Amino acid sequence: MSEVLIQLDGVKKLFLTDEVETHALADIQMEIRKGEYVAIAGPSGCGKSTLLSILGLLDSPSDGVYTLNGQPVQQLNAAQRARIRNREIGFIFQAFNLIGDLTVYENVELPLTYRGMGGDERKRRVRESLERVGMSHRMKHFPAQLSGGQQQRVAVARALVGSPSILLADEPTGNLDSKNGDAVMQLLDELHKQGSTICMVTHDSRFARHASRTVHLFDGRVATGPQDGDGM
Repeated sequence: MSEVLIQLDGVKKLFLTDEVETHALADIQMEIRKGEYVAIAGPSGCGKSTLLSILGLLDSPSDGVYTLNGQPVQQLNAAQRARIRNREIGFIFQAFNLIGDLTVYENVELPLTYRGMGGDERKRRVRESLERVGMSHRMKHFPAQLSGGQQQRVAVARALVGSPSILLADEPTGNLDSKNGDAVMQLLDELHKQGSTICMVTHDSRFARHASRTVHLFDGRVATGPQDGDGM
Protein backbone atom coordinates (compact mmCIF):
# COMPACT_ATOMS: atom_id res chain seq x y z
CA MET A 1 0.00 0.00 0.00
CA SER A 2 1.30 3.47 -0.88
CA GLU A 3 2.60 5.94 1.68
CA VAL A 4 0.23 8.35 3.46
CA LEU A 5 0.71 11.87 2.11
CA ILE A 6 -2.02 13.74 4.02
CA GLN A 7 -3.52 12.87 7.41
CA LEU A 8 -6.29 14.82 9.12
CA ASP A 9 -7.04 13.85 12.71
CA GLY A 10 -9.99 15.50 14.46
CA VAL A 11 -9.83 18.62 12.30
CA LYS A 12 -12.44 21.25 13.10
CA LYS A 13 -13.12 24.71 11.70
CA LEU A 14 -15.21 27.21 13.63
CA PHE A 15 -16.23 30.64 12.35
CA LEU A 16 -17.44 33.34 14.77
CA THR A 17 -19.68 36.07 13.30
CA ASP A 18 -21.83 38.43 15.37
CA GLU A 19 -21.46 36.10 18.36
CA VAL A 20 -22.84 33.20 16.29
CA GLU A 21 -20.72 30.05 16.07
CA THR A 22 -20.70 28.26 12.71
CA HIS A 23 -19.11 24.82 12.64
CA ALA A 24 -17.85 24.61 9.05
CA LEU A 25 -15.96 21.36 9.75
CA ALA A 26 -16.47 18.97 12.65
CA ASP A 27 -14.04 16.21 13.65
CA ILE A 28 -12.73 15.37 10.17
CA GLN A 29 -10.73 12.15 10.01
CA MET A 30 -9.20 11.60 6.58
CA GLU A 31 -6.09 10.41 4.81
CA ILE A 32 -4.85 10.67 1.24
CA ARG A 33 -2.13 8.33 0.03
CA LYS A 34 0.49 9.11 -2.60
CA GLY A 35 -0.81 8.44 -6.09
CA GLU A 36 -4.50 8.56 -5.07
CA TYR A 37 -7.21 10.48 -6.90
CA VAL A 38 -9.75 11.57 -4.27
CA ALA A 39 -12.95 13.52 -4.83
CA ILE A 40 -14.52 15.57 -2.02
CA ALA A 41 -18.22 15.74 -2.80
CA GLY A 42 -21.33 17.11 -1.18
CA PRO A 43 -24.01 19.80 -1.45
CA SER A 44 -23.30 23.52 -1.46
CA GLY A 45 -22.34 24.80 2.00
CA CYS A 46 -21.27 21.41 3.37
CA GLY A 47 -17.66 22.50 4.00
CA LYS A 48 -15.91 21.30 0.82
CA SER A 49 -14.12 24.57 0.04
CA THR A 50 -13.20 25.10 3.70
CA LEU A 51 -11.62 21.65 3.78
CA LEU A 52 -9.69 22.32 0.56
CA SER A 53 -8.44 25.66 1.95
CA ILE A 54 -7.08 23.84 4.99
CA LEU A 55 -5.47 21.14 2.84
CA GLY A 56 -3.86 23.88 0.74
CA LEU A 57 -2.56 25.79 3.80
CA LEU A 58 -4.66 28.80 2.84
CA ASP A 59 -6.50 28.45 6.16
CA SER A 60 -5.82 26.81 9.52
CA PRO A 61 -8.04 24.43 11.47
CA SER A 62 -9.52 25.64 14.75
CA ASP A 63 -8.59 22.30 16.29
CA GLY A 64 -7.07 18.97 15.27
CA VAL A 65 -3.86 17.84 13.55
CA TYR A 66 -2.98 18.17 9.86
CA THR A 67 0.08 16.18 8.79
CA LEU A 68 1.56 16.68 5.31
CA ASN A 69 4.41 14.42 4.20
CA GLY A 70 4.96 13.41 7.82
CA GLN A 71 5.12 17.00 9.14
CA PRO A 72 2.39 18.62 11.31
CA VAL A 73 1.61 21.88 9.52
CA GLN A 74 -1.36 23.46 11.34
CA GLN A 75 0.85 25.61 13.63
CA LEU A 76 3.35 26.90 11.04
CA ASN A 77 3.78 30.65 10.61
CA ALA A 78 2.81 32.49 7.42
CA ALA A 79 6.27 32.34 5.82
CA GLN A 80 6.64 28.61 6.50
CA ARG A 81 3.17 27.92 5.11
CA ALA A 82 3.91 29.94 1.97
CA ARG A 83 7.12 28.00 1.38
CA ILE A 84 5.40 24.61 1.73
CA ARG A 85 2.51 25.76 -0.50
CA ASN A 86 4.97 26.77 -3.19
CA ARG A 87 6.88 23.47 -3.10
CA GLU A 88 4.33 20.83 -2.12
CA ILE A 89 0.93 21.96 -3.43
CA GLY A 90 -0.40 22.75 -6.90
CA PHE A 91 -3.70 24.64 -7.08
CA ILE A 92 -6.28 24.47 -9.86
CA PHE A 93 -9.06 27.02 -9.30
CA GLN A 94 -12.55 27.28 -10.78
CA ALA A 95 -11.82 30.85 -11.92
CA PHE A 96 -8.39 29.96 -13.44
CA ASN A 97 -6.70 32.87 -11.55
CA LEU A 98 -4.27 33.65 -14.37
CA ILE A 99 -2.61 37.08 -14.40
CA GLY A 100 -3.95 39.00 -17.37
CA ASP A 101 -0.86 41.07 -18.22
CA LEU A 102 1.48 38.08 -18.17
CA THR A 103 1.86 35.68 -21.09
CA VAL A 104 1.01 31.99 -20.78
CA TYR A 105 4.73 31.26 -20.36
CA GLU A 106 5.13 33.90 -17.64
CA ASN A 107 2.04 32.71 -15.75
CA VAL A 108 3.37 29.17 -15.60
CA GLU A 109 6.88 30.35 -14.72
CA LEU A 110 5.77 32.53 -11.79
CA PRO A 111 5.79 29.88 -8.99
CA LEU A 112 9.35 28.92 -9.97
CA THR A 113 10.45 32.57 -9.92
CA TYR A 114 9.26 32.80 -6.30
CA ARG A 115 11.54 29.86 -5.52
CA GLY A 116 14.56 31.67 -6.89
CA MET A 117 15.15 28.89 -9.43
CA GLY A 118 17.74 29.47 -12.16
CA GLY A 119 16.63 30.58 -15.62
CA ASP A 120 17.62 27.43 -17.54
CA GLU A 121 15.82 25.13 -15.11
CA ARG A 122 12.75 27.38 -15.15
CA LYS A 123 12.66 27.32 -18.95
CA ARG A 124 12.94 23.52 -19.09
CA ARG A 125 10.18 23.01 -16.53
CA VAL A 126 7.78 25.54 -18.08
CA ARG A 127 8.16 24.03 -21.56
CA GLU A 128 7.67 20.49 -20.22
CA SER A 129 4.60 21.51 -18.21
CA LEU A 130 2.97 23.29 -21.16
CA GLU A 131 3.67 20.30 -23.40
CA ARG A 132 1.96 17.99 -20.89
CA VAL A 133 -1.28 19.97 -21.16
CA GLY A 134 -1.04 20.58 -24.91
CA MET A 135 -0.51 24.35 -24.66
CA SER A 136 3.13 24.87 -25.71
CA HIS A 137 1.95 26.44 -29.00
CA ARG A 138 0.20 29.20 -27.02
CA MET A 139 3.06 30.18 -24.68
CA LYS A 140 3.34 33.75 -26.08
CA HIS A 141 -0.39 34.42 -25.88
CA PHE A 142 -2.12 36.32 -23.07
CA PRO A 143 -5.01 34.79 -21.09
CA ALA A 144 -7.60 37.02 -22.81
CA GLN A 145 -6.59 35.50 -26.15
CA LEU A 146 -7.50 31.98 -24.95
CA SER A 147 -10.77 30.10 -24.55
CA GLY A 148 -11.92 29.07 -21.08
CA GLY A 149 -10.78 25.51 -21.68
CA GLN A 150 -7.35 26.70 -22.80
CA GLN A 151 -7.04 28.98 -19.76
CA GLN A 152 -7.79 26.05 -17.44
CA ARG A 153 -5.14 23.96 -19.21
CA VAL A 154 -2.62 26.74 -18.57
CA ALA A 155 -3.75 26.83 -14.93
CA VAL A 156 -3.11 23.07 -14.72
CA ALA A 157 0.36 23.60 -16.24
CA ARG A 158 1.09 26.24 -13.60
CA ALA A 159 -0.02 23.83 -10.87
CA LEU A 160 2.23 21.08 -12.28
CA VAL A 161 5.37 23.10 -12.98
CA GLY A 162 6.80 22.85 -9.45
CA SER A 163 6.39 19.05 -9.27
CA PRO A 164 4.06 19.30 -6.24
CA SER A 165 3.24 16.42 -3.91
CA ILE A 166 -0.47 16.97 -4.56
CA LEU A 167 -2.78 18.79 -6.96
CA LEU A 168 -5.78 20.46 -5.28
CA ALA A 169 -8.58 21.18 -7.76
CA ASP A 170 -11.51 23.34 -6.62
CA GLU A 171 -14.49 22.76 -8.97
CA PRO A 172 -12.04 22.79 -11.95
CA THR A 173 -14.87 22.55 -14.51
CA GLY A 174 -17.17 25.09 -12.85
CA ASN A 175 -16.57 27.88 -15.39
CA LEU A 176 -16.46 25.65 -18.46
CA ASP A 177 -19.03 24.30 -20.91
CA SER A 178 -19.56 20.55 -20.96
CA LYS A 179 -17.12 19.88 -23.81
CA ASN A 180 -14.25 21.80 -22.21
CA GLY A 181 -15.17 20.43 -18.79
CA ASP A 182 -14.90 16.87 -20.08
CA ALA A 183 -11.54 17.71 -21.69
CA VAL A 184 -10.15 19.05 -18.40
CA MET A 185 -11.39 15.95 -16.55
CA GLN A 186 -9.68 13.76 -19.15
CA LEU A 187 -6.47 15.73 -18.59
CA LEU A 188 -6.70 15.13 -14.83
CA ASP A 189 -7.26 11.41 -15.53
CA GLU A 190 -4.08 11.35 -17.63
CA LEU A 191 -2.07 13.15 -14.94
CA HIS A 192 -3.27 10.64 -12.34
CA LYS A 193 -2.20 7.74 -14.57
CA GLN A 194 1.23 9.40 -14.79
CA GLY A 195 1.48 9.33 -10.99
CA SER A 196 0.02 12.64 -9.80
CA THR A 197 -1.82 12.69 -6.47
CA ILE A 198 -5.08 14.64 -6.94
CA CYS A 199 -7.73 15.88 -4.53
CA MET A 200 -10.70 17.49 -6.27
CA VAL A 201 -13.72 19.28 -4.81
CA THR A 202 -16.89 18.85 -6.87
CA HIS A 203 -20.65 18.96 -6.39
CA ASP A 204 -21.17 17.01 -9.63
CA SER A 205 -21.43 13.24 -9.21
CA ARG A 206 -20.43 12.71 -12.87
CA PHE A 207 -17.03 14.24 -12.21
CA ALA A 208 -16.62 12.59 -8.82
CA ARG A 209 -16.75 9.23 -10.64
CA HIS A 210 -13.40 10.03 -12.28
CA ALA A 211 -11.75 9.71 -8.86
CA SER A 212 -10.72 6.36 -7.42
CA ARG A 213 -12.35 7.28 -4.09
CA THR A 214 -14.97 9.79 -2.96
CA VAL A 215 -15.21 11.45 0.46
CA HIS A 216 -18.76 12.69 1.02
CA LEU A 217 -19.26 15.74 3.26
CA PHE A 218 -22.56 16.69 4.84
CA ASP A 219 -22.95 19.55 7.33
CA GLY A 220 -19.20 19.71 7.90
CA ARG A 221 -18.80 16.01 8.63
CA VAL A 222 -17.61 13.03 6.63
CA ALA A 223 -20.73 11.04 5.82
CA THR A 224 -20.45 7.35 6.66
CA GLY A 225 -22.08 4.54 4.79
CA PRO A 226 -21.79 2.60 1.56
CA GLN A 227 -21.29 5.72 -0.57
CA ASP A 228 -17.75 6.21 0.83
CA GLY A 229 -16.42 3.69 -1.65
CA ASP A 230 -17.83 5.48 -4.72
CA GLY A 231 -15.67 6.02 -7.74
CA MET A 232 -14.31 3.95 -10.58
